[in-house]
Amino acid sequence: MSAAEAPADYEKKSAVSKSALRGPILRQVSRSFYLSIFLLPNKLRNPVALGYLLARASDTIADTAELPTELRMEKLRLLARAIQGEALGDVIVDLSVLLSPLQKNESERALIESVQSCLDWLKQSQDFDRAEVRAVLEKINRGQILDLERFGDPKRLVALETAADLDEYTYLVAGSAGEFWTRLCFRHLRKFSTRGEPEMLELGKRYGMGLQLINILRDAGADLRAGRCYFPNEEIAAAAMEASQIVREPQRFQPIYRKWREKAEQGMKAGLEYSREIRNRRIRIATVLPALIGARTLALLREAGATMLHRHIKVSRKEVRAIISSLTLSMGARSRLDSMYRELSR
Repeated sequence: MSAAEAPADYEKKSAVSKSALRGPILRQVSRSFYLSIFLLPNKLRNPVALGYLLARASDTIADTAELPTELRMEKLRLLARAIQGEALGDVIVDLSVLLSPLQKNESERALIESVQSCLDWLKQSQDFDRAEVRAVLEKINRGQILDLERFGDPKRLVALETAADLDEYTYLVAGSAGEFWTRLCFRHLRKFSTRGEPEMLELGKRYGMGLQLINILRDAGADLRAGRCYFPNEEIAAAAMEASQIVREPQRFQPIYRKWREKAEQGMKAGLEYSREIRNRRIRIATVLPALIGARTLALLREAGATMLHRHIKVSRKEVRAIISSLTLSMGARSRLDSMYRELSR
């Protein structure tokens, strides 16, 4: 935006249609998860896509390292208030004006420019969907702010204190999303599951927490070098180590890493169990895809061993396409889900 451009002009210029939000913009910022969302029927796709976009926008704000931590927290809290329905005038437009030029990634810049359009979409949503999006974003935003409070100084390496702290974080930013997905499915799909809602909520929560743990495991080396240690200090101290030693002595750290990798594996098994209980084959495919990609990621991490702290581990696009192709050809048959999971976990 030029210096002479008024906020109202910027707001008009940056208004984005719902089809663009859930199409090109969602596809650009969500990578493999876009495939799961795309498979959903419209009545599910809209609230899931909107929830994801708002979560990703707030995550982008939290990650804008060009701004001081306190300013990032201030802007994140403003967006959180707007999501919960508070009228803030031009504040969100001003937020976009400030943050969009700082995004090096073009897709994230487009998302930040579209925040007001996402909020407008939220206001137009059905009452149930709007309430669910706000409920899950309240938890996700709380987790993001907590993260900034804990790791606000990149020059100082800080570790979470306890395993409960890590469980709390993975629940807030991802386990809550598993519950969100479950409540929407029970609301919008007739005979969604062979199990009751309470059981599926628990499985969905564990699934989401496991997916977030995979992100933490995969990014552990980069996070440590950036001053963030998500592994509990109580466990590091019990191994007669300090967080600063992990990158230098990865072999000594392996028992702790292995424990959390195994917990992530249990989360993927919960995701597989959750998916097997879904009656609709298309929804089953959409739901199980992250678990299968997660199982393959964990296998790669296990194979990398201590070297993973110095490597970027990621399932290739070719492998992801092969997983999708196999799922599609099998039409999401439960027996095929089981065999694929075993194959990818090796």
